[in-house]
Amino acid sequence: MYKYDQYDNKILQQRIAQFRNQMERFLAGELAPEEFLPLRLQNGLYIQRLAPMLRINVPYGMINSRQLRHLAYITRRFDKGYCHVTTRQNIQLHWPELSDVPDILAELAKVEMHCTQSSGNCVRNITSDQFAGVTQDEIVDPRPYCEIIRQWSHFHPEFAFLPRKFKIAITGSEQDRAAIQVHDIGLQLVRSDAGEIGFKVYVGGGLGRTPVIASLIREFLPQEQILPYLEAILRIYNQLGRRDNKFRARIKILVRALGPDVFAQKVEEEFEYMKDGSNILTEEEIERAKSFFTEPPYETLDDASAQAQVDAQAADNRAFSKWLQRNVRAHRVPGYSSVTLSLKPTGVAPGDATDRQLEIIADLADTYSFGEARTTREQNMVLADVKKTDLFELWQQLKQAGFATPNIGSLTDIVACPGGDFCSLANAKSIPIAEAIQRQFDDLDYVYDLGDLDLNISGCMNACGHHHIGHIGILGVDKKGEEFYQVQLGGSAANDARLGTVLGPSFGADEVPEVIQKIIDVYVENRTDEEQFIDTYQRLGNQPFKERVYAKAS
Repeated sequence: MYKYDQYDNKILQQRIAQFRNQMERFLAGELAPEEFLPLRLQNGLYIQRLAPMLRINVPYGMINSRQLRHLAYITRRFDKGYCHVTTRQNIQLHWPELSDVPDILAELAKVEMHCTQSSGNCVRNITSDQFAGVTQDEIVDPRPYCEIIRQWSHFHPEFAFLPRKFKIAITGSEQDRAAIQVHDIGLQLVRSDAGEIGFKVYVGGGLGRTPVIASLIREFLPQEQILPYLEAILRIYNQLGRRDNKFRARIKILVRALGPDVFAQKVEEEFEYMKDGSNILTEEEIERAKSFFTEPPYETLDDASAQAQVDAQAADNRAFSKWLQRNVRAHRVPGYSSVTLSLKPTGVAPGDATDRQLEIIADLADTYSFGEARTTREQNMVLADVKKTDLFELWQQLKQAGFATPNIGSLTDIVACPGGDFCSLANAKSIPIAEAIQRQFDDLDYVYDLGDLDLNISGCMNACGHHHIGHIGILGVDKKGEEFYQVQLGGSAANDARLGTVLGPSFGADEVPEVIQKIIDVYVENRTDEEQFIDTYQRLGNQPFKERVYAKAS
């Protein structure tokens, strides 16, 4: 993973000193709240319902054991002993003292972490596929390009105060696990027929109040031109994006207003002025970025022998077998696997990890995965490089730590924002609804039989839980001061990205588990042997689900 150099460290130290001064002036009453607002946001600091919240960048999800241990220390010293993994691979602290934030930033800098541009109207954390570099369906490893774009976008003076926040996601695999089509810019690494590396460029995706699937504006952009092309997009957005209404300020609104073809034409015209300029990536620069993502010292292993050992252990232990099916993924290197650590046991807020659990993950990463871990868009964590012969031993340790719930990709692997328990913007709570659904579906054999199923919950229209792209999406709404929940069906963040369709009128909190049960009943009754939930929904449409859910008891 990327290692900070002297320039990175100097910039961070200067930023921390700058923000410490800004915080002191604010606390002394020398900066008004409206003056302090953009300053704190670009340092990842929010003021939420009960306390400040600090968002920590985890670029493209990569985090090492030293960083995990220091995060554990920070949560103990400055927070309540836990943190939260977000749907953009970041980590959040929900209880820091305002006056402590500069000290937290200084502690983060000791392990090459920061909060810079994790919020505000700027280019935020670059996200990617949690299995980048190790998955069998990868075309090109996206991480070097993520890092190049991170370095380019951070502290870029022209794009520090955009009309609205700006998010970029990159994938290098055949199967999109980075949800690139619901980002302001989504990049798909591809190879041309001649073997040249380049990008498909999607623009204008996003969720929130106006959910939009991005438009493809470039079929193939050579890799060396990625920075000037991104700069062209951002310049057009900076010039033409609305600033009079924050609800109409995202680039998705501009793309829709102009039309994707007109927007693409404007980008191409701007690109003409800079495509041969200083931002062109040289082969030397690309290789420099790639040098930070070299292969770990994999051993030459007998894959057949290792798999035979795992199969024998699974045959003797049903629980281990179920965990293998759900939480373990094939690796491109023979004899290795990637393991997802579930942060979704029933009764725990989805994505939460305690200080002690962070230390355990660090220890496990050192022992089994070359000292590295990854955060995921689904609010879990990954050990990417585990020997197959170590899987049974690792599983036993994960059970003791609370990470072995065998539910990855299933109905109970729920994605949820912190909701009304924390966020001042939320209309309703998310965490209790997630727990109630998990308790409704507590029979894991039944859950396994349902197959792959994404269930996402957001506490408000800002859609931090990505409810629009859940196979089942739940949105918290306010009705005269009471919390209700609207259900959507049919969303997807995969290659065939689509937005869910609202089922009908909203439900009270106590009704939600039974509503989800009725939806699942329709699926089970109508599916074919080959169909997952999303396939059955696409074949049947909304009506059968709606009829069952809203049917009056006779």
